[in-house]
Formats: sequence, C-alpha cells, structure tokens
Amino acid sequence: MNNQIEVIYQDDNVVVVNKPAGMIVIPDQHTYENKTLVGILKKQLNQKIWVVHRIDRDTTGVLIFAKNAETHRHLSMQFEHSQADKKYLVLLSGFLEEDEGTINKRILIEDRDVSIDDDGKESITNFKVLERFKNYTFAEASPLTGRRHQIRVHFWSLGHPLAIDAEYGSSDPLLLSSMKRNYKVKDNETEKPLINRLTLHASELALALPGSSNKTVFSAPLPKDFEITLKQLRKYGK
Repeated sequence: MNNQIEVIYQDDNVVVVNKPAGMIVIPDQHTYENKTLVGILKKQLNQKIWVVHRIDRDTTGVLIFAKNAETHRHLSMQFEHSQADKKYLVLLSGFLEEDEGTINKRILIEDRDVSIDDDGKESITNFKVLERFKNYTFAEASPLTGRRHQIRVHFWSLGHPLAIDAEYGSSDPLLLSSMKRNYKVKDNETEKPLINRLTLHASELALALPGSSNKTVFSAPLPKDFEITLKQLRKYGK
C-alpha cells in the first residue's frame, strides 16, 4: 500500500484528505497508530493533528482533520449540530424502486452492535437514485445525523444493503463473470474481482472553515475500483 495520503486541501487550520480503502482512521486493539491514517498523516505533515470525524476502514473519500485545538472545537460543533453537509455515493444490491426518499429510522448502538430500534437515537438519511442496473442501484446518500454505520444499516433496513457489506449483506466480491455472458477465465487463472470491499464512498463534505461564515465544499472522485465496476455495469448489467 502506498503510504502517502492524498491531500485535497490544507491551510494553517485544517487538512482535508482523500482516504484510501483498507485503512482505519485511528488505532484500535489490533492496529498501532503508525498503520492508521492519522498516524501516517501526522508523519507526512510532521505535525500533530486532531480527528474531527471518521469513516469505516473500507470506505473511501473526504475526511477533514484539525491542526489545532481551537479548529477542532469549531469543526466538531458543526458535526455535532448536523451543520456539516455530507454526501456519499453507494452501490446497493437490488433494484431500488423509489427515485428519492428519506429513511427516518432510529439506530441503537450497543458496544459493537448497531441495529434499527425504537429505543435508539433519531437517525435520518436522504437518498437519490442516480442509476439503476438489473441487480444493483447506484445512489447518493446524505446523512443528516452521524450514527455509526448509519448509511449501511438504513439501506439494509429497506432490503437493499450495500452491494458488498459483510456485516449487513453479502461479502462476495463483484465479478465481471456475473454480468458478462459467456465470460471465460483463462486456464490456470483466477478471476480478479472488479471490487471486493464496501461499496461506499464519501464524495463530498461542506462546512464552514475558521474565520468564514460560508461553507466550503470539498470533494473526492470515485476510486478506480468503484469507477471500473460502474463502467462494467453500464456495459453488461442493464
């Protein structure tokens, strides 16, 4: 893995990065800091940084960090009060009928378990379908709240979990052979998946930077594996 993190923007107060897949943001019981995004970024910038928000290990896309405690407070308040606008791109399993809608289902978090439960906290996700395929739906999701696994569990509750999501759906990778008729793998070769991770990308983040009342929008393009998957679906998955 290339341990150089792509920086989208930085100034004296913040650094915005495009998070790669397969990397956790902060250390856990299995991972030392030097193998996490925050550890690698600290080394890359040669300075201390503050974590404002997180996305899952296999989710890609926009993440913002603060370079000082004051900025950390300023940004954290916006996330806490749902003033930071977030957009995600998702590939869902199945054919989602509604063109757009709002999922308003409470989410209960108990230790590692995340579930839809009336005793949980209010959780709201707006969504809009961008493209439909025979067995998949490509959509944009805008969570208005920031619960753990919110997008994943909300779409699962509609019967359309992410196309790949080991916790809420299928862990099977997406293969060209499942879309393209008469696709043959060469002898002695194993088919390489189009994508074999969570089909979730943090595409956009808009918030007010210190000293400004207007929101700045940061965006990250779809990673290559996600882009290739969509290209093949457009070709063979209609």
